[in-house]
Amino acid sequence: MEAEQIPAVKLSSGHKMPLIGMGTATIPIPPTDALASIFIDAIETGYRHFDTAAVYGSEEALGFAIKQALERGLIKSREEMFITSKLGYTDAHPDLVLPGLQRTLEKLGLDYVDLYLIHWPARLKQGSPRFNFPKENILPFDVTGTWKAMEDCSKLGLAKSIGVSNYGHKKLAQTLQHATVSPAVNQVEMNVAWQQQKLLRFCKENGIHLSAWSPLSANGGPWGSLAVMESPILKEIAAAKHKTVAQIALRWIYDQEASVIVRSFNKQRMKENLQILDFELSQDELEKIKQIPQQRTVLGERWIHENGPYKSLEELWDGDV
Repeated sequence: MEAEQIPAVKLSSGHKMPLIGMGTATIPIPPTDALASIFIDAIETGYRHFDTAAVYGSEEALGFAIKQALERGLIKSREEMFITSKLGYTDAHPDLVLPGLQRTLEKLGLDYVDLYLIHWPARLKQGSPRFNFPKENILPFDVTGTWKAMEDCSKLGLAKSIGVSNYGHKKLAQTLQHATVSPAVNQVEMNVAWQQQKLLRFCKENGIHLSAWSPLSANGGPWGSLAVMESPILKEIAAAKHKTVAQIALRWIYDQEASVIVRSFNKQRMKENLQILDFELSQDELEKIKQIPQQRTVLGERWIHENGPYKSLEELWDGDV
């Protein structure tokens, strides 16, 4: 699929975002030049929306890939790209948001990001390891103050749109109550095995676009499950439509008027993941998909601590566990 054929959604900020994005999180992280080469493959395949984060360690490689794509004429200008990044966990404090974004822009080699998200409604002590951090490093999180600092990034033009990630409806409501710039996007785990219908309704009612990370439930990776890729219901629909299970799963998200952040570093699968617009799911098939057992894959237990802001998973997810 050509890049111009990927449909876009107009966000509440007034900016357009391609509805299919390429994820860049991977463990272990490959060397920068190898990762940049994968991103260039994705640009050649037609991807223009890339999703990174301070914690992923992929910002530098993505910046290098954009520079290469411009030099090679794969894209005519930076404006063709839609780049999302996310606030580092240790920078989730009103005074640290802007410096955090400035470091991200430096790594990307860009003047602005198209979308900047608060990665989790959580904060860690400075110097914490990115992944296996001790729970004593969890600090209080200021929902309102941190969002105000995000608004400053928007007003300075360093982020065209701003949003959040992994927020439940109560944290969104609290943010909206004090916001002068509403969150344009809430990026959350969403797939056929965790359909997020309640949160989707809340977001639609409040003009927030829902974006799906882990749309294939990480395909049984180190933290994922096989609930999507091994679903008998999806396999049956895929066989009847001569499509892959992944294509059916991604099309379902598209039909919910949500966007997908899908990650494959295999060029053939990159292509297949874009080919979800040349077929439709029938009402009968959509009803069958509703019957898939529901279970959140990423519970976020690492953020639960007696001295932290969340003492239970119910608190972290606003009761939607």
